[in-house]
Amino acid sequence: MLSACNFPFNIKTMNSFRRLFIFSSLLLGLFATATAQPVVLVTYHSKTGNTQGMAEAVALGAAQVEGVKVVLKSIDETTTEDLLEAAAIIVGSPVYNANVAPEVQAFISSWPFEDAPLKNKIGAAFVTAGGISAGEELTQMNMLQSMLIFGMIVVGGPEWTAPFGASAIVGEPPFLEEAGIAPQFFKKGEGLGRRVAELAVRMNQ
Repeated sequence: MLSACNFPFNIKTMNSFRRLFIFSSLLLGLFATATAQPVVLVTYHSKTGNTQGMAEAVALGAAQVEGVKVVLKSIDETTTEDLLEAAAIIVGSPVYNANVAPEVQAFISSWPFEDAPLKNKIGAAFVTAGGISAGEELTQMNMLQSMLIFGMIVVGGPEWTAPFGASAIVGEPPFLEEAGIAPQFFKKGEGLGRRVAELAVRMNQ
């Protein structure tokens, strides 16, 4: 135990040391905040594997941007903590009768709402559909509208050909499911992921 007589600092020195410690702690805190990598969460529901394939393309595009951490999970694996930690949330769904899959709707309905904890996070959407003009844009817009209710900032793809996000056709010629997702659709997925990640980095600066 230290007594007053052998303690090496006097009051003046202790105050100076305390001020230096507080200042150093503030600097370290600011540095950690400035250099913290924004998290881009890519989450999806996939029954046949097509939407999962698009999700992997979106995640690949996001991972091409330096300074972000990309998390790829199915909606079943995604927790509330994942949502709260993310700077950007990209949701993928198959198109069912021009709507999101029921599992995706239930997932979005479970998001925390009170006190708007998702406000100002980036939101984006991607889908896979069985046919051309089979409701893919309606489904993307449904997801984006839900994100707006949560106060999120929604974005689409980087080109006018993907204004509402990324989409893939997998059931109508020439885009047959047996052939897998066509390269141009994977490219749209990558473009969406890259754009969202770039915006997340900008907003983190």
